[in-house]
Amino acid sequence: MRVLPAVKERAVRYGKEHKQATRRRIIETVGRRFKCDGIDGSGIATLMADAGLTNGAFYAHFASKEDLVATAVADQLREQRASFSERAPGRAAVEQYVREYLSVPHRDNPGDGCPSAALLEEIGRCTDATKRAYTDGVLGVIDDIAARLAPDDPPSARAKTLSVFALMIGTLQLSRALADKQLADEVLEQGLQNALTLLDATNSADAPTTRR
Repeated sequence: MRVLPAVKERAVRYGKEHKQATRRRIIETVGRRFKCDGIDGSGIATLMADAGLTNGAFYAHFASKEDLVATAVADQLREQRASFSERAPGRAAVEQYVREYLSVPHRDNPGDGCPSAALLEEIGRCTDATKRAYTDGVLGVIDDIAARLAPDDPPSARAKTLSVFALMIGTLQLSRALADKQLADEVLEQGLQNALTLLDATNSADAPTTRR
């Protein structure tokens, strides 16, 4: 008789872990689907099928699609920030990031790329909860970049870093939208040069002035 409570406890614990793993799978697959097909173009049935689940399982994890959108957006930005944090410190890491961001592979594979470039227009039409999740997440990414550009005073580089990031997002979106591949490539290359020029200007402006 004493064995039963222990067995029951293990079952309950397994159930909780299984639910967490399932929720994690939904969020990850949904993030990719959103970036490929858009938020409005992805219904609950499709999203759950991607995760290998039925529609009925959805509400065991999320209150609504809006809840799922806010969660997925926050998760995508958290992953982006974690990936950037693994890079070496200093401006060199930022330049490498910019070059990878404004590259043909990134442009041609939105499902594996930046959520901002893929979803920004739709996020602007989403609920306040999603906008807050996006704002918090993207500012985290921006602050990490600014900390490499101005390690002694990261807040001083925040606005300029946002400008560079906005340029990168717009460049990638335009390059993806153009039917002329040569022109799309030229836009990408020019955007890269513009972004690097802005980074140099940011470094120069934030550098301490030497008194003579």
